[in-house]
Amino acid sequence: MADEQAIKQVSSRLVYENSWMRVREDEVERLDGSRGIYGVIEKRDFALVIPAENDGFHMVEEFRYPIGRRSWNFPQGGFPKGMDGDPEELARHELAEETGFRAGTLTRLGYLYGSHGSSTQGFHIFLATDLEPGEANREIEEQDMRQGFISRAEFKRYVRDGVITDDSSVAAYTLLILHEGH
Repeated sequence: MADEQAIKQVSSRLVYENSWMRVREDEVERLDGSRGIYGVIEKRDFALVIPAENDGFHMVEEFRYPIGRRSWNFPQGGFPKGMDGDPEELARHELAEETGFRAGTLTRLGYLYGSHGSSTQGFHIFLATDLEPGEANREIEEQDMRQGFISRAEFKRYVRDGVITDDSSVAAYTLLILHEGH
């Protein structure tokens, strides 16, 4: 069955733009001909890496300004504005930058959208194994970042208890479980 476009763009205007994102407001027409508006956040894709060993994960924790609290997540990030490249290259860069680890083996687990109802941003998920330690080289925005090892049992408990609330990390864990055949 062909994918019929249920909502068509009639016009678009840029509402806001900075180095990380653009926000636009589109006038749209629905299947029945009625019109409305739709707000869209345009952000570049990012890579997320699950650094796994010894039945657990190396994770990072930092203060997340929009939610006003610290949060644990898998290492993740995007290319700076004006730069582009391969998602695997980005994943290796983010892993080394945030944790210092280098992956001997990097396995692609999939691609997901984080908030497909409001944003164009998606993310590539990779499993990093055969880890070699090194020095982290974090960006200025990551100066409060901490890292730690979290066992699988702790990871599950942290998700249930609301300690880990990053949707991308929880979704990536689901792809890992599917990859492992559980």
